[in-house]
Amino acid sequence: MTPFPHRPINVLRMICILGLVTLAGCASKVPLDDKQDAAAAPVVPAAGASAAGSAPSPQDSAAATVTREIAAARAELARVRPSIYFDYDRFEIRAEYQPVISAYANYLKVDANARLIIEGNADERGTTEYNLALGQKRAQAVARALEVMGVRPGRVEAISNGEEKPKALGSNEAAWAENRRADLLLK
Repeated sequence: MTPFPHRPINVLRMICILGLVTLAGCASKVPLDDKQDAAAAPVVPAAGASAAGSAPSPQDSAAATVTREIAAARAELARVRPSIYFDYDRFEIRAEYQPVISAYANYLKVDANARLIIEGNADERGTTEYNLALGQKRAQAVARALEVMGVRPGRVEAISNGEEKPKALGSNEAAWAENRRADLLLK
């Protein structure tokens, strides 16, 4: 006989008690039944979030800054016409359209998801081939101006409509002037 016959039973009890205490400490308050309403689950703050009233995380501050910059750039876009007009048989951008180029360049620089399509157009005078080429040169001139202002080339697509999408109908100088343009379309 061993001098301590009660010892194996006490050790077994202690192990069981420690196991129960450990399990009780790890118990979750979130129900495991996935049929429960999601609203019944407790709200747990995201990693890095702190109690109410504390300073926002650097990520939150950066996101808020970007949101403000995008809103300001959108407001600037709202003040300009989304078209650049050209002289007859020309594709040089006149100085009066610099605010349009600047507004679109600023917007594209702050909104990383924005893309721009530039549609070059021509009036009805000239052959179809000539007008397609002239519309393309107009669209590319605008794309190059945006590049000079810091917009990456992959964010802008220059296409030509030639004379196929007139803004104004008619065979007079007023209609032709309205149709000699490049339209800037955000996507």
